[in-house]
Amino acid sequence: MQSYLSYLLILLATGVGVGFATGLLGVGGAFITVPVIYWLVADMGVSPDMAIKIAFGTNLLVILPTVISGALGHNRRGAVRWKVALGLGLCGLAGALVGATLAAHLPGEALKIVFGGLVLAAALWMGLEATLNLTRERGEPRENLLLLAPCGFAIGVLSGLTSLGGGLMIVPMLVLAFAFPMHIAVGTSAASIIFISLGGVIGYIVNGLGMPALLPYSLGYVNLPIWLCLAATSIPMAQLGAKASHALPAKQLRYVFIAIMVYVGLKMLGVV
Repeated sequence: MQSYLSYLLILLATGVGVGFATGLLGVGGAFITVPVIYWLVADMGVSPDMAIKIAFGTNLLVILPTVISGALGHNRRGAVRWKVALGLGLCGLAGALVGATLAAHLPGEALKIVFGGLVLAAALWMGLEATLNLTRERGEPRENLLLLAPCGFAIGVLSGLTSLGGGLMIVPMLVLAFAFPMHIAVGTSAASIIFISLGGVIGYIVNGLGMPALLPYSLGYVNLPIWLCLAATSIPMAQLGAKASHALPAKQLRYVFIAIMVYVGLKMLGVV
């Protein structure tokens, strides 16, 4: 009983951090959620290979209502470009289905290493821009859907493979390649992740159906009790995070985002 109470408290506290990060930075919060779910599920006696897939699938379902909450907060402040969000999100949904299917048949450790490298590369790119002012936000953002659509699909595939909602790639892409102001990029990213995470959830449910040794009350690789505990605190905290995002200057917000990206990349590579 004491162990289950500890699990409950850990999950509720994790939801607080995930929700705030989602609203603040427009990311899915997987860099917080996945390690926690993985540790708890492995502690319950589930094999590491199964535990990481449960962590990935359940995390994506946590992202879904949380990012909806965060996106609504950004939308109320006029920070969501819905045409871009829909273009990225719907293409990302298809990509996430493909990525989740691949992840069900590939070793998770290799996927973490590849994605960790990608996140660190994106952090370096964004850090150089912030430090050297390589690009400037000029005029209106470029809403080129012909370029955004394939980017959305590729991001969706990586999201399905790794359970990261896609914000770690979408935000720097919108800022650096499409001249979006930071606050608009964060809000639009949060809206597009709604669709990307939905595609990943469907993929992990379908590919996990009938698998042996799943936890009770699971839909494929998605465990509903774990999801409920995390969502209970992450959803309201996403609103607070969105409010904090608009209270911070764009330059400081960008440095926070870079720091988060570096940590996530090192975590994926097993360095920290």
